[in-house]
Amino acid sequence: MASRTAVLALSALAGVALAKDIPQNVQALYDSIVSQGECNNVLQDGFYASDGGDNSFAYCGDHLDDYGILYLQGKGGALADMDIDCDGVQGSPADDGRCGNSGDTQSITAFADTVREYGRGVEDLDANAHPYVVLGNFGSREGYTNFDPQEYGIEPLSVVAVVCGGQLYYGIWGDENGDDGERAVIGESSISLATACFGTSMTGNNGHDETDVLYIAFTGSDAVPGADGAQWDAGNFDDFEASIEGLGDELVSRF
Repeated sequence: MASRTAVLALSALAGVALAKDIPQNVQALYDSIVSQGECNNVLQDGFYASDGGDNSFAYCGDHLDDYGILYLQGKGGALADMDIDCDGVQGSPADDGRCGNSGDTQSITAFADTVREYGRGVEDLDANAHPYVVLGNFGSREGYTNFDPQEYGIEPLSVVAVVCGGQLYYGIWGDENGDDGERAVIGESSISLATACFGTSMTGNNGHDETDVLYIAFTGSDAVPGADGAQWDAGNFDDFEASIEGLGDELVSRF
């Protein structure tokens, strides 16, 4: 029997092998956003990429009308970073222990009820298997900046395209930012998605600090795979991401 270390190493290599080269139209969008420098149609600004940075990041709607997308953008060509979310199912077979040093893990994600209602034997998302993105900021603490993507047509558990590490991956909108931290931050994904993007150096308290990640959320119900359009009971990143790849390809054809 192969050792657990060997199995995890093979899984990591498989994730790299299944990475999708960035299509020309997606690369053109990425380059245009970076070269523009900052957002013109700011849906909400005042967010931080990190607790030690500034609040120059925003949810951008420059292509909300023509492409039906919104994304995260800073200033001076900055996009977003990738912090690590370990929320949801804990201790699954996909858990290799790298979430163990996270100081803010919660055993539930924002849309757990919907995942459960899909009836696929899954109680919630698993950060170690499901590639999900954290979008939206919700809090009641004084001075906290709020933003609800649903007000602009982004639906829970919809597909999100992520350009990171020179590759394109597909995830889902699977969790929300709360006001448990000092500041309203953006730029976070499940550890499985972060690992696909940047390797096994990603842990519960060690993410990707460079603001070069583009998260693209899509409006409309056609962006939601629903109960039958994704392998919700997948035991690993590769199987789940492969199950939404066709829908993701359709969505990025918008631009």
